[in-house]
Amino acid sequence: MKISVLQHAPSVHLPARPGDPTPTTRNLDPLMHPFARARERNRALNAAKMDRLFAKPFVAALEGHIDAVEVLCKKPGSLSAVASGSWDGGVILHNVSERKHIRRIQGAHNGKVSGLCFAQDDRLLSCGVDSKIKLWDASPQDDITEQRPLTEYPGKSPFNSIDHHRSDPLFATASNIVQIWDETKSAAISNLTFPTSTETITSVRFNLSETSVLGSIGSDRTFTLYDIRTGKAERRVVMQMSSNALAWSPTFPTNVLLASEDHNLYTFDVRQLKTPTHIYKGHVAAVMSCDWSPTGLEFVSGGWDRTVRIWKEGQGMGPEVYHTKRMQRVSSSIFTADARFVLTGSDDGNVRIWKAKASEKLGIITARERAAIEYRDTLKDRWKHDNEVGRIQRNRHLPKPVYQAAKLKRTMLDTRAVKEERRRKHTRAGESKPKAERKKVVIAEQT
Repeated sequence: MKISVLQHAPSVHLPARPGDPTPTTRNLDPLMHPFARARERNRALNAAKMDRLFAKPFVAALEGHIDAVEVLCKKPGSLSAVASGSWDGGVILHNVSERKHIRRIQGAHNGKVSGLCFAQDDRLLSCGVDSKIKLWDASPQDDITEQRPLTEYPGKSPFNSIDHHRSDPLFATASNIVQIWDETKSAAISNLTFPTSTETITSVRFNLSETSVLGSIGSDRTFTLYDIRTGKAERRVVMQMSSNALAWSPTFPTNVLLASEDHNLYTFDVRQLKTPTHIYKGHVAAVMSCDWSPTGLEFVSGGWDRTVRIWKEGQGMGPEVYHTKRMQRVSSSIFTADARFVLTGSDDGNVRIWKAKASEKLGIITARERAAIEYRDTLKDRWKHDNEVGRIQRNRHLPKPVYQAAKLKRTMLDTRAVKEERRRKHTRAGESKPKAERKKVVIAEQT
């Protein structure tokens, strides 16, 4: 009798080397797996639910100030050094990773500290409403309460903002005019102003790539570009409402972000200032601060509505929203240099640390965990247009006052749109044309 037997080489079913996974065979024919798509959707749904379940963004609060935190700045080239300035006139240097103070300068200024920036060689520049600029030693020392500045620069009017040149020993200040200072001289070396301008400059920032170009925002609703090589203002745009903060993109040098009083944020390309490239809507009160992530793919904003929002670049709606019961109006917000954390300063005197990705696990992540996280992210991205998965991903809990304010704001905007449509319907054809939202932002451009 002849018997036919199936023979398989054992080496095919055994690991090639000790420690390797056992090889498995799988039939890839889709007809053999009729429920594969349903299983994948269920996994995407569970991944979206887990993302919201583990969303605990608050990390810690750094205390020390006894009044509202007005300004924050991070040290270039450092992941942990951050300085904060308060309305009580104090300046504190924090070590974010160890959550302790490096230096504590009580009474650095009479009145509030309105501007901070790091200079070269472990030094810190501060300015305040007492019309003084002070240069401090920011290196770690045993006596963290040393109070003496290295240099003091007297001014003629209160300062609102300060920023340091990326490579040269120069810095710019904002008061009733923009002034350029040299660290080695006691007086400003040049005054930059736009002809016929009588505004108060509220913020000034050097461009990160074209370092001789700087931008400023003013109380008369303007955004102005200056060039320190020519010593004059080059261009200016007048907007519908004034801006409270500006930030240059770290990856796209011509992009600038403006935080406006009209509850929105705008990105402009400085080569074409007639219209913003994007409008970001979500806040229900004035936006007080903004800062780009070092990757240039997202940015953070803090507002008068007591919320912190993290936006994806190019997506004008649906940001990540952070809030706490005790946090008051957010006046400053920055990204850390590794783009993993966000720091905010608010009226309650605390500097808070948040995770940039709310559900991110802190600590050591194994290769297996990393693979599982990446697989879940891929599933969420693939199924984001599914009704249920998308709803879970978009849903954010808001405090009741913010939710009610957003509801009222939507009603007002809808009513305004209906009114414009009715007015257009009852006018002569062609006289009243609808105007794009981006065309309404800039009133005039001046050169």
